[in-house]
Parts: sequence; C-alpha cells; structure tokens
Amino acid sequence: MDSSVAYIFGAALAVGFGALGAGLGISKIGAAALESMARQPEEKDNLRTTMFITIAFTEVVPLVAALIGLIFMSKVL
Repeated sequence: MDSSVAYIFGAALAVGFGALGAGLGISKIGAAALESMARQPEEKDNLRTTMFITIAFTEVVPLVAALIGLIFMSKVL
C-alpha cells in the first residue's frame, strides 16, 4: 500500500469515528436530559443548561478529528 493511501485512509477513519462518537454521545446526553426533566420538571432549567454545556464539550471531538484528518491530508499534498 502506498503511503499516501494510508494517510487518506487514516484521515477518513479519524473524521468518521469522530463524528460517530459525537453523534452517539449527544444522543445519550439528550436522552438522559429528557428523562431527568420528565422525573423532575422543576429542575428543567438547570438540566437544560448542563445539557447544552455537555453537548458543547462533546462537539469538540469531531472538530479535533477533523483537525487530525487535515493534518493527515497535509502529509499527502
């Protein structure tokens, strides 16, 4: 296998798994927040704030994965 193909494959894996992990994480965060809001409706404002902060931190994962993919692609070009 040519080394440029390996870099492209690595970039694709980094971006793909990063997006997959973030999607699964955000869905679990949303499900847990909705369940908590259903159990304790009086705490919905605090839970919503915590949910959005956690989602923001989870969204960093695909951004880092895309950065890694760009670094790998810069090795090819």
